[in-house]
Amino acid sequence: MEKVVGSSPTSSTIFIKMKKKNIMISGMPGVGKTSLLKAVLSQLSLSAGGFISEELREKGERVGFSLKTLDGEKGILAHKGRPTPHRFGKYYINIDDLEKIAVKSIEEAIESKEIIVIDEIGKMELVSPLFRQATLRALDSPKPLLATLHRADEPFLNSIRQRADTIVFWLTPHNREEILEEILSLLTER
Repeated sequence: MEKVVGSSPTSSTIFIKMKKKNIMISGMPGVGKTSLLKAVLSQLSLSAGGFISEELREKGERVGFSLKTLDGEKGILAHKGRPTPHRFGKYYINIDDLEKIAVKSIEEAIESKEIIVIDEIGKMELVSPLFRQATLRALDSPKPLLATLHRADEPFLNSIRQRADTIVFWLTPHNREEILEEILSLLTER
């Protein structure tokens, strides 16, 4: 596992990075992982597919998380007020939308896009075996994967961090611009 906190690349790190096609953004909640992912996508000329998750708020309170594919399809990942058999903390996980929208968007990106995007590989999403399988296919695909990765110490997440073809950037409020440049450099030097 290699965590980059914002150091300048040396010739040895450039060699290491060129082998790393899976780019993970990790960090504390609210640090801006999704915002950084969107900033990267806005500056790329590569075709991208996959999905983004965002908070759902009602009257200033977070009530859940939405899914939106890069092609514009929308769904609900989890919600406090929509009971399902799958629960994570105070949120009920919507496996149907996760699998029919998010997993489908990953599979389509593997087949037809230049870069695969997953926001987020986290504990809620890992409830779905189909999501796990699609994530592994994306990681194993020859295409670059840009994803946000939950910080939890969890076996599946740890196995991603330990892959030889994966680089994990730990985002803080102070290194956003440096990490943005590093990720853009990785994706454009291919």
